[in-house]
Amino acid sequence: MQKRDYTSLCEKQPIGRLLFRQYCDTRPELKRCIEFMDAVVRCVLLTPTLGHQEHGSAAHLPDIPLEVVAGCRERLEQSPCKELFDDCTKIVRDYLSGVPFSSFQESMYFSRFLQWKWLERQPVTKNTFRHYRVLGKGGFGEVCACQVRATGKMYACKKLEKKRVKKRKGEAMALNEKRILEKVNSSFVVSLAYAYETKDALCLVLTIMNGGDLKFHIYNMGNSGFDEQRAIFYAAEICCGLEDLHRERIVYRDLKPENILLDDRGHIRISDLGLAVQIPEGETIRGRVGTVGYMAPEVIQNESYTFSPDWWGLGCLIFEMIQGQSPFRKRKERVKREEVDRRVREDLEEYSDKFSEEAKDICRQLLAKDPKERLGCQGRGATEVKEHPIFRNINFKRLEANMLDPPFCPDPRAVYCKDVLDIEQFSTVKGVNLDPTDDDFYHKFVTGSVSIPWQNEMIEMECFKEINIYETDGKLCSDLDVNRPNPPPKRGFFYRLFRREASASAPPTVRGGGG
Repeated sequence: MQKRDYTSLCEKQPIGRLLFRQYCDTRPELKRCIEFMDAVVRCVLLTPTLGHQEHGSAAHLPDIPLEVVAGCRERLEQSPCKELFDDCTKIVRDYLSGVPFSSFQESMYFSRFLQWKWLERQPVTKNTFRHYRVLGKGGFGEVCACQVRATGKMYACKKLEKKRVKKRKGEAMALNEKRILEKVNSSFVVSLAYAYETKDALCLVLTIMNGGDLKFHIYNMGNSGFDEQRAIFYAAEICCGLEDLHRERIVYRDLKPENILLDDRGHIRISDLGLAVQIPEGETIRGRVGTVGYMAPEVIQNESYTFSPDWWGLGCLIFEMIQGQSPFRKRKERVKREEVDRRVREDLEEYSDKFSEEAKDICRQLLAKDPKERLGCQGRGATEVKEHPIFRNINFKRLEANMLDPPFCPDPRAVYCKDVLDIEQFSTVKGVNLDPTDDDFYHKFVTGSVSIPWQNEMIEMECFKEINIYETDGKLCSDLDVNRPNPPPKRGFFYRLFRREASASAPPTVRGGGG
C-alpha cells in the first residue's frame, strides 16, 4: 500500500486540512502547534514590519531546540524579516507529520475524510450540472455557463466536440491542456474542477470568469489602455500566475490580452493552456508556437528555451495595457506575419508619454531580445520581476492571499464581451466517424472531479459545514459507527445530490419536482 503523504492530505487537500485541524483541536499540545503556524501566517500577511509583534513563548511547542528559539529572538531584534520563523515552522511541521499524523489516521476524523474522498470520486455526467447560456467559443466548441446541481456553484463548461477534435487531430493538444490544468493549483490560473463526456463532446468544467478579458477592457471601455496603477496590479497578478506555472515546470507560451480573464471581483486569471507544455527537469524545448506579435525572438528563430518566452509575453502585455496597442503591431494594422516577426527580432519598441520611467524600464528589461539579458531569466525567475521598483507598493504575500482590492470591480449587471449573437456558430463536422479506437483517448480525458477544486467547492458552498457533524459527547456519530444503523438522511446536500441522480435516471413518464 502506498505510504500516505502528510503534505498532500493535511496541507494541500482543503477538506483533509480542515479535518486534521479539527483532530488537533482535541489535543492541547497539537492545538498549540496549529495556533503557532497560523500566527506566523498572520504575522507575514498583516504586518509590514515584524518588529512590533506580540510574541508568545515557543517553549510551549514540542521539540524546538533552545538554540533555534534563541536564534529566532536574535533575528527578531536585529533584522526582522518574513523568513524569521522558517526554522521553527519546519520543526513544527516535521513534528506534526510524525506521530500526530499517524494518530490522525486512526481517528474518526480520518474516517470522515475517507467518506469525503468516496463522494469526490463519484461519477460525473452532464446531469451533475444545470446548463445555461453560451459565454463564448473555444477552439473545438462552445463555452457555456453551468451550475452544479447539488451545491449551486457556478462554472464555465468548455465543450470539445469529439468529431471536431478528431478532424483537426487535436487529441494530444486537448489531453495536454487537461493534464496541465489538473496539475496547477493557483489563484491566478483558471482551475479545472471536473472533466466528463457526453455522446458528442468532451467537457472541461472551469472557473467561471464573469468580468471579460483584458482585450475587451483595453479596447472597448473608452480610451484604449489603462492607467499605470491598474496595469501594474494586473501585471503583478500575472507574474504570480507565471510563478505558479513555472514552479510546476510549465511554460505557458501564449500570453496575450484575450487570454487574461477577470473574475467578478476584478482579479485576473490566466486561461487557455492549450499551448502550455511541461519541461522535464534540466532540459530545454524548441517550438515555434504562440500568437504573431507576442512570440519571443527565440521562439520565432526556433531556438531552445525554458521559461524565457513567458517573461517576454509579460513585457508585451504591460506595454499594451499602458499604450493601448501591442509593441510590434498597431491595432488592426494589416501587415504580413514575416514583417511582424522581423520587428520582434530587430526593432526597438517606442514609448509614448503614457509611460513613466519605471514603466519604460520594466518593459525594456522584459523585452530584451537576448533571453540571457531578460528580466526573469537571470536564475531567480519571478523573484527578479517582483523586485523591480515598479512593484514597490505591491505586497505580494497579501496579493497571493487574495487580500488586496483590485483597482477595477466589474459591474455585475454588465456583459463584458461581444453580444452572444455575434459569436460565430460552429459548422457541422462532416466526413468524420467516431469508432472504438477513440475510446482510449476519451478514457484518459474523462476523470471526473479534480480533488482540490472539488473540496474547495464543498467548503465554499457550506456543504462541508452542513454535513460534517459529530456527536457532542465524544461518541462516534451514526454514519461513522459501523455498529449503529444509519439515521434517515437530512434533506440537505445528500438529498439534493441523490434526488438529482434519481430524477436523471427516471423514466420519461414520471414527473418530479423542480430540482
